[in-house]
Amino acid sequence: MDWTSAAEIAEKVRAGIWSASAVVEETLARIARKNPELNAFTLVTAERAREEAARIDQLLASGKNPGPLAGVPFAVKNLFDIQGKVTLAGSKINRDLPPAVADATLIQRLSSAGAILVGALNMGEYAYDFTGENLHYGPSRNPHDLRRMSGGSSGGSGSAVGGRLVPLALGSDTNGSIRVPSSLCGVFGLKPTYGRLSRGGSFPFCPSLDHVGPMARTAQDLALAYDALQGSDDRDSAQVDRPVEPVGTLATELAPDLRIAMLGGYFVQQGTDASREALGQVADALGVQTSIEIPEVAMARAAAYVITNAESSTLHLPNLRTRPADYDPDVRDRMLAGALLPATAYLQAQRVRARFQKIVGEIFTQYDILLAPSTPMTAPLVGQKTMQLDGEEMLVRPHLGLYTQPFSFVGLPVVSVPVSGSLPIGVQIIAAPWQEAKALQVAQVLEDRGFVSAVPQF
Repeated sequence: MDWTSAAEIAEKVRAGIWSASAVVEETLARIARKNPELNAFTLVTAERAREEAARIDQLLASGKNPGPLAGVPFAVKNLFDIQGKVTLAGSKINRDLPPAVADATLIQRLSSAGAILVGALNMGEYAYDFTGENLHYGPSRNPHDLRRMSGGSSGGSGSAVGGRLVPLALGSDTNGSIRVPSSLCGVFGLKPTYGRLSRGGSFPFCPSLDHVGPMARTAQDLALAYDALQGSDDRDSAQVDRPVEPVGTLATELAPDLRIAMLGGYFVQQGTDASREALGQVADALGVQTSIEIPEVAMARAAAYVITNAESSTLHLPNLRTRPADYDPDVRDRMLAGALLPATAYLQAQRVRARFQKIVGEIFTQYDILLAPSTPMTAPLVGQKTMQLDGEEMLVRPHLGLYTQPFSFVGLPVVSVPVSGSLPIGVQIIAAPWQEAKALQVAQVLEDRGFVSAVPQF
């Protein structure tokens, strides 16, 4: 059994060409075969998956529709609660927590749409990571070159989707943790508008910046998952109560009045030839010639770091005091630095945020879509500490998020699309708040034109 997308699986399961049980068995076999090299999964929920597949098959046999994602296997970053399992969040400390009493809201929604959970995925410790390397569970690896990073912190999600273990995965994105692994692993990833999708039942990192969203092999699969994931939820106090706005089937052409610009300045000056070429190729494919700069981007990114450090350290302060040796030192030291920040620094960072929100809001009165690279380079080697960006040696771990942080800082919806090459690299399709459909539509047009591809080498 072979598949190209979640949409194909659902169509064939509903048509009776494949059974959900057969899809699950093939998926579990694929995980058993490939995961020892990719290290994408930290937990495989085989018994649950088989039970859910049998339920889907029974519904179909009785003439009932099990949902738009009927029989589609999916996996989740291990910061999402799975009923009866401990939510690790990539850490050693969380092993001591009791099992979750209920599934996370987004797991419930995908399951209600007919999708089948097959496991939990590796991640950077407490989501504070851009590399996909984990001190406790080992690095998740890039399916295009096993010597290289998957990106993080949703590294297992990128590795599992890019390696064709599953067609669909959930990740989280605080500063770029969906878009960075999507870029490095050659898959599509959606960071929705802040407050659009519920974080209920997910382990927090930085509450005022945390987003959750899907990663997939096609733009249409992202849209299918996004439609299933929408809805209000009392479990997440930050969620904005908006009506469900389904995307449905994506068109193959852009609206003629769609205004698109590529971003220059900050977004090309510190990159590599690979990131600049990918941006130029996407712009050319869309017929975009306009290039603009966003003021104060570097300041916005600096303020995002202040907020990230301050909020994460507050959350972890009890364990930082009593169990410091059980943290990855890189994670621990950044959180400790955050604990020492004065309140005035946090307040000033929030002022910068409000100012940057106005700057970006003004730009979106003139344009509907902005284009920028997802990462400044293709996947570094596992264990690589520094990288060359325009002749300057810079640390890998923080700077893989160079281009993603400014947009999560102000909660914009972004789709990362994969651009093919010897190694993949992503380009961000950035829209105004609540305009996920426009970003997904641009991603679909690029895919239909054969420009972007998520075909793995693994």
